Amino acid sequence: MVPELIDKYVFLVQTFIEAGSAGLSLQELQDRWEGRYGEPYPRRTFVNHRAAVAEVFGVEITCDRSTNRYYIDAGESAVDKRAATEYLIDTFTVKSLLTLGQERLSGRVSVEEIPSGQKYLTTIMEAMLENAGLTIEYRKYLSEETDLRDIRPYALKEFEKRWYVVAFSETAGDLRTFALDRIAGLRRNGSTFKMPAGFNVEKLFEPSFGIYLPEGEKPVLVKIRTTLREAAYLEDLPLHPSQMLVSKDSSSCVYAMTLIPNPGFIMELCKRGDRLEVLEPLSLRKAVREELKKALKQYEN
Repeated sequence: MVPELIDKYVFLVQTFIEAGSAGLSLQELQDRWEGRYGEPYPRRTFVNHRAAVAEVFGVEITCDRSTNRYYIDAGESAVDKRAATEYLIDTFTVKSLLTLGQERLSGRVSVEEIPSGQKYLTTIMEAMLENAGLTIEYRKYLSEETDLRDIRPYALKEFEKRWYVVAFSETAGDLRTFALDRIAGLRRNGSTFKMPAGFNVEKLFEPSFGIYLPEGEKPVLVKIRTTLREAAYLEDLPLHPSQMLVSKDSSSCVYAMTLIPNPGFIMELCKRGDRLEVLEPLSLRKAVREELKKALKQYEN
């Protein structure tokens, strides 16, 4: 039931995005809905879906009272403001299209497998909508054993082909991130919670990298030098939202960013090999050098 609803929410958002600033009348929307789902679309159902879309995706479907046409304001929409929301919408849209055209597109579309998949994604989203507490059966890395944890699901975050739920752990008494592919079971535990005022998952991770929660560390200025080829990739996919181009010459580019250089960030720098050099801070330069030396040592014999 929940996946079906999410699919309909996504269809609604995508339909209005495609309609652009001209928007749609209720009749035009009802015609498109019936063409997709083969069922009528009453005004009351649209009103309920419109409210849900605002809550789930942060996207407001506005009505121009002078024309009675509905549209999404591209200037104000969360689709333009939040890349995470856009990715979430795209994820569900692609999945829906692949399901609809499975036979016709067989052998013509290749999609990377995401370990966490969407097995618990919609269930967690539903709990988030209702501020419902969950009990998860969680398996740590390097362990086959699981334990039960009561959590308050605050947010969802995707990073490097994995989905994570950012939650307050009743056991730890603090915020934690839990990978969905490490969850062996999940159920509601009957509790409810109140979201912290002003909570914003993007702001929470802003000074950090990946899914590492800041734990009192202070962001530092990081400078790196890259080859021109690597710079082209970094322009399309920045290492961090604060990344800025400082200088450029005939063979390299220098970028600066402000963040907490956690272990995940160090590994990200290491995997770029000789295409990237850390200039400062010195502590980060040394940390990357030590990791590369350990990797090289494995091949010395």
